[in-house]
Amino acid sequence: MPKVMIFAPSPLLTVTIEGGARGTELHVHAGGQGVWQSKMLRTLGAEVSICGVLTGESGRVVQHLLEDDGLTVHAVHRDGRGGAYVHDRRSGERVEVVELAGDPLSRHELDELYTTTIREAMSADLVLLSGPAGDGVLPDDVYRRLASDLTAAGRTVVVDLAGGRLAAALEGGVRLAKVSETELEAADASSSASMAGLIASATRLRDAGARSVVVTRAGRPAVLIDGDEVSTVHAPVMEAVDPSGAGDSFTAALAASLAEGDSLHGAVALAAAAGALNVTRHGLGTGDAEAIRRLSTQVEIIRADREARAQLSPDELAGRLEVDER
Repeated sequence: MPKVMIFAPSPLLTVTIEGGARGTELHVHAGGQGVWQSKMLRTLGAEVSICGVLTGESGRVVQHLLEDDGLTVHAVHRDGRGGAYVHDRRSGERVEVVELAGDPLSRHELDELYTTTIREAMSADLVLLSGPAGDGVLPDDVYRRLASDLTAAGRTVVVDLAGGRLAAALEGGVRLAKVSETELEAADASSSASMAGLIASATRLRDAGARSVVVTRAGRPAVLIDGDEVSTVHAPVMEAVDPSGAGDSFTAALAASLAEGDSLHGAVALAAAAGALNVTRHGLGTGDAEAIRRLSTQVEIIRADREARAQLSPDELAGRLEVDER
């Protein structure tokens, strides 16, 4: 069983109001990017631990919920206001009622979290760096330091970040960076909506410090940059019930497969299947392991050969890779 450690600095307490045949229901869960990723990792058979800060009353509830889900929690406990949200989905859409980012980490709390993360990473096959819910919870530079120190210690580091956190992690150096097309466009002022522009932007991320980069595109073929190799990833397009959490499912499946020792293409195929299946479900980061594995056999990865990369312009290369996305 592969071991994956997730850096999840501020897990959330989530409350969702649902409506159905039996009337209004209230669902209480632990949440946040790292937590939703952990659910898919567990579904795919990984042994998962989480390093984060748990704050006040909500933090104590979150710890119980995480442990009930079979996760090992390495927490820094503190007083204060923890991250949380209340969403109303009785209309069929997510409506924000309350969202709390939580208090920023103090220097002492950050030091304790950093040490805990390094310690627990030493027994993991792969480390996944995820972001907090709020922008001001911890400095971006923490991600640079973690990426650098964990890589130096021989750990495989995967990141699912955006903005300043992504830039910081890349400066430290990572095995693989996953980013959405929307996040990539926001991070790269010179990017464009064309496939050629997307490939160029993803290549700049690779050059900034990632050995490989995968860009998800909300129902359209993902783009994979692995060294000098450029590929598009084509998964079956499923009818969406709730697209929330598809990206986290993609990242989690990618991490689970790489931690198992699978090839990058095999990992990306499994990830694309997990993301595609997640949109058919209401739960974030959920799915069925066997369904994901069977669906992954229908994922096609189209690679541009070396001759094409050497002889074609970026636009011609994009045209060679692009297929009918209906």
